[in-house]
Amino acid sequence: MDGLRPITVITGASSGIGEALAWVFARNGYALALVARRADRLNALADDIARAGGPRPLVIVDDLTQAGAARRIGEALSQRGAEPQYIVNNAGFGLIGRATERDRAEQLTMIDLNVRVLTELSLAFVDSLARHRGGILNVGSMAGFLPGPGMAVYYASKAFVLSFSEALHSELKPRGVRVTVLCPGPVPTEFGERAGVKGSMAPAFMTQSARAVAEEGYRGLMAGRRVVVPGTANKLMAWLIRLIPRRLLLAAIDRRQARRSAPKA
Repeated sequence: MDGLRPITVITGASSGIGEALAWVFARNGYALALVARRADRLNALADDIARAGGPRPLVIVDDLTQAGAARRIGEALSQRGAEPQYIVNNAGFGLIGRATERDRAEQLTMIDLNVRVLTELSLAFVDSLARHRGGILNVGSMAGFLPGPGMAVYYASKAFVLSFSEALHSELKPRGVRVTVLCPGPVPTEFGERAGVKGSMAPAFMTQSARAVAEEGYRGLMAGRRVVVPGTANKLMAWLIRLIPRRLLLAAIDRRQARRSAPKA
C-alpha cells in the first residue's frame, strides 16, 4: 500500500448533507472521492469543486445496497493510486409509516444502507485510516436518541449508528483514528420527500441548513469529539430526552408521525 495518496471518501455525496460535507472537506484542502448512484449529480459537484480551485474529486458511481460496496470502493481507489484517510458515511434514507404497513423489502433495503453498509465501510479501511491519522464521520440523527413509532425501522437504524459509533470511538482511539457520530435534527434536503413526509419536518427553531450541519460535523471530527449534535435547540432536546419518561416520548412521537404521514396513493 506504499505510495497511495490519502483521500476522503464521502458516500451519499450527490445532495443534501453529503454534498455540503464535500464542500467543507474540499475547502479545507482534502482530496475527495464522491460516492453515490447519480453520476450526473456527482460529476456536476466534482466540476464545481474543481472550478472553485480544488483538485477535482474522484467520482465513484455505485449502488451501495448491493453486496461488496467496500471491496468495490477500495478497488476503485487503488486503481487511481489512493486509499482512505477519512470515511464519511452519509448515505442513508428514511421511510415514514408504520412498519407493519410499509413495504418489507424497502425497509430491509433501508437497513442495508443505514446499518450494514455503514458498518462495512467503517471497518474495512481502518489500517489506512490509522496510517494517515484520519477517521470516520458517521451521519446519524436525533432520531437515534428516541423510540420511533411511525418510523420504527429508521429510528432503530439511527440508534444503531449512534451506539456503534460511540463504541468504535473508544476502540479506535488508541490507534489514532477519530470516530465521530453526527446527529442532526431536521435539515431541508431531499430526505423528507424520499421518506414520504407531509408538511414540514419540524419547527423552524430546530431546523438547520445542510451547510451548518456539515461544518459542525467537520469541526467535531477534527476535534476528536465522540458525538456532535448541531444547534442549541437540538442539544437541549438531546439532553431533555433523557429526563422524559419513555411512554410519554412514545405517545408524542406516535402522534407527530401520524400527522406527518403522507396519504397513501
